[in-house]
This record gives sequence, structure tokens and C-alpha cells, in this order.
Amino acid sequence: MPDRTIAARPFVLAVWLVVAGVIGWIAAFALTLEKFHAYAEPGVAASCDFSIVVQCTANLNSPQGSVFGFPNPILGLTGWVPPIVVGMAVLAGARFARWFWWAFFLGITFAFGFVLWLISQSIYVLGTLCPWCMVTWLITIPTFYAVAVHLLRSGVVSGSPRVRSVGVALAPWVPLMALGTYGIVLLLAQLRLNAIPQLIDVWL
Repeated sequence: MPDRTIAARPFVLAVWLVVAGVIGWIAAFALTLEKFHAYAEPGVAASCDFSIVVQCTANLNSPQGSVFGFPNPILGLTGWVPPIVVGMAVLAGARFARWFWWAFFLGITFAFGFVLWLISQSIYVLGTLCPWCMVTWLITIPTFYAVAVHLLRSGVVSGSPRVRSVGVALAPWVPLMALGTYGIVLLLAQLRLNAIPQLIDVWL
């Protein structure tokens, strides 16, 4: 199939990309400030440290917090800009080629896989739940599902009507897929860390 511009204009996806990108960038910025604070005042608790389990410091200071040799929040500061740009461009009427959507989805897939790995490290290795990290988890998961479904229904994956109909059928289920993933993460955190009572204490 020729590499032509995808005609579908995913308005709802575009709005979500902008909203998720802004929220993700704010979370990354907040974590970056906490990291700077830790450099400036070593040993001082971060403002997002609420308990032994719900805290940022352990995650930021761990090897998992600087996987690529620099603090992970820097990835967020750069990585959440493309979704904002793509979302705004679509809202402005832009149409992107198939190769562009595949490249964009590759980045989203990397973020999704990285988040899943960080979730496993937080729960099973560090024994903590970083509040700002959880914000990133909350928006990365549905973003992955939403973009994947868009690729199916818009013809990026295949121009076959059957494949596109699968994407159309899955679109309303994206929120439920995200909620299901949240539920699995929460269950694992509860079984390992007894997280629910501590999260409730923080929220209340």
C-alpha cells in the first residue's frame, strides 16, 4: 500500500494528546524540580514524600531513576512535547503520512514499555509509589491504547475494511482498557505494598 497521507482526522485523539502531553510535561517538570532540590539540599525530603511507600525521593535517587545516565524526568520534559505538537497540528487541520504515524507510535510504544518496567521496579524492587510518577503512568497507558486503536481504524496498519472495523469497534473500549490496566497495577501494588490504605491517606 502506498505511503500516502492518512485522511482520517482524529479529533478526540488530538484533544487527548494535548491534554495528556500538558499533564505529563507538568509531572516531569515537577520531578525535575525535586531532583534539583535534592542536588541543592542532599538529605532533605522531597515535597512529594508522604510516607515510606508513597514518596519520590527513593525513586529519583535509585539507579532506575536515571536509567540512561541522566534523571528520567528529562525524558518526560522532551518526550511529552511531541504529543502536544501532534495534537495541536491535527486540531489545526494537519494530515500526517503513514510513516509519521508509525514513527509516532514507536515513541509511544517505547514510553508505554518503559512505564511498565518502571511500575514493576517501583512495586517489586524499590517498594515505593512515586506520586508524580503515577501521574505519568495514568496518562501514558491510555495514550498507548488510543494511538494503537487510531492506527487500526484510520488505515495506518492496513487499508482492509476488516482491520479498520476492528479499530472502530475497539475505540469505545479504550477507557475500559486503561481502567483494566490501572486495576492490575493497583492489585499488584496492594498485594506487594498494601498500597490502597496509604494512597487513601494521601488523598484524604
